[in-house]
Amino acid sequence: TDRRHSTATDRLSCACAAQRADEINMSDETPIDPVPAAEGEDGAPSKKALKKAAAAAEKARLKAERAAVVAEKLAAVQVSDDPLKHLYGDAPMVQSQEVSGRVWTRVDELDASKIDTEVLVRGRIHNVRGKGKSAFIVLRQQTANVQITLFVDDVNVSKGMVKYVCALPRETVVDIRGLVVKPEVPVESCTQNEIEIVCRSIHCISRSAPDLPFLIEDASRPDSAFEAEDTQYVRVLQDTRLNNRVIDLRTPANNAIFRIQSGVGTLFREALLKRNFVEIHTPKLIGGASEGGASVFTLDYMTLGKACLAQSPQLYKQMAIMGDLEGVFEIGPVFRAENSNTHRHLCEFTGLDMEMNIKEHYNEVLDVLDDLFVNMFDGLNERFAKELSVVNAQHPFEPLQYLKPSLRITFEEGVKMLQEAGVEIDPLDDIGTETERILGGLVKEKYKTDFYMLTRYPKNARPFYTMPAPDDPNYTNSFDIFIRGEEIISGAQRIHEPDMLAQRATECGIEVSTIQSYIDSFKYGAMPHGGCGVGLERVAMLFLNLGNIRKTSMFPRDPKRLAP
Repeated sequence: TDRRHSTATDRLSCACAAQRADEINMSDETPIDPVPAAEGEDGAPSKKALKKAAAAAEKARLKAERAAVVAEKLAAVQVSDDPLKHLYGDAPMVQSQEVSGRVWTRVDELDASKIDTEVLVRGRIHNVRGKGKSAFIVLRQQTANVQITLFVDDVNVSKGMVKYVCALPRETVVDIRGLVVKPEVPVESCTQNEIEIVCRSIHCISRSAPDLPFLIEDASRPDSAFEAEDTQYVRVLQDTRLNNRVIDLRTPANNAIFRIQSGVGTLFREALLKRNFVEIHTPKLIGGASEGGASVFTLDYMTLGKACLAQSPQLYKQMAIMGDLEGVFEIGPVFRAENSNTHRHLCEFTGLDMEMNIKEHYNEVLDVLDDLFVNMFDGLNERFAKELSVVNAQHPFEPLQYLKPSLRITFEEGVKMLQEAGVEIDPLDDIGTETERILGGLVKEKYKTDFYMLTRYPKNARPFYTMPAPDDPNYTNSFDIFIRGEEIISGAQRIHEPDMLAQRATECGIEVSTIQSYIDSFKYGAMPHGGCGVGLERVAMLFLNLGNIRKTSMFPRDPKRLAP
């Protein structure tokens, strides 16, 4: 076994990095519409235009040459007279022709217990290196990878087999059958480092195009790899990643991120189902703004005029409560036409919404949310320990600190903490992003928690349907919840008295006629109730402390992105 494999892989990646740096970094610039070539005084193309055209032609020629070389290698392998050729080659297209009964083993299940066992695995060629009569493959499957070895012996492995393997492009999907063995020393470059597989057969299931937008190695490097000023590694920038999201999702960290994101939704659903909540599905095409303000997408709706994409399921959640469902929740898309190009805003995100009856006080809602999020954080740490480790290897973060029960402070108490720290703030207005971050730091320092609830917000900072406080009309029965100094939840007790609701809607500039059916739903005996909305992507981003919500949105939609 060649123990120099890991070092050689790094050298190969560095060499590729130098060639691809300009291409990758340039792809993150804002696309520019093509313009006609500049002309000289006599109408002929300028020298600059001719130079660009020549460079483009040369690039195309080199690309064609590389493709021809790959094709020639493959052809040479395929026509060779090899008695072992049945052990390698391109498999027939998987087209549901048969059910063979074969069993594939997951790469992450390969460990010392499988030694001396023959296995069949399917994965991607993460890297391959040939040297003389040997070849080494790193086979990747999601967040796990394993080393495959081939040594020519003309019994199980032939020269043709090694040549075939070395001609396979990275990211190609293959089936490999082989014997699990214990390596002389652990394979440090692989997650399954206690074992390796001696290849007995390899067949290509789907061949990758040879020219990848970027190398998975480059996209998987730890953040610390780019801290040195003289680093030779290529940083794959955000726009390049998002423009080629399918490739980007293959990195172990991203694969883990979206498993954790899925866990956030699953744990949210589980916690509420245990409390007899009903999962509902509400319209996303509505006749008027559900939150008020100008941040709404509009469209033509058949012959009925203008419609909006729902800014939240808020109104329908409340109507469901009036239908005596007692407790409801929804996991679904939310649309906000906000021209906010920040690290935490999206024009479309996944909302985790809940609404419930209250008997006496909106603290009952906070009690449910306290239990929900403490159990969610515990569940993420317990169920996704492996994925958290994978993310932490590329994007190091401090584990979330939270109390049991969770910390609750009033808005007035938060304002006092800020003022004592020298922050000027209007006590009857909302607090901005930077002020929230400062308050989060003060709370962390004083209470040793990254997760807390801020209650009793001013009326000026809440939507029209928020119930005013009983002792002071300047305040409301409302709350926000924060992780690492950033808001993830906005919630409140809702107004359930129709006349008060209509009055507040008018005060907030909402045409009552557009929400009349909503107001009418409280005319026939209304249950006191409250609830909240949570952004799935934001919870995942802040739990992992990733710094940008686009990392936790699979195909993000922001003011500058509508594809892929």
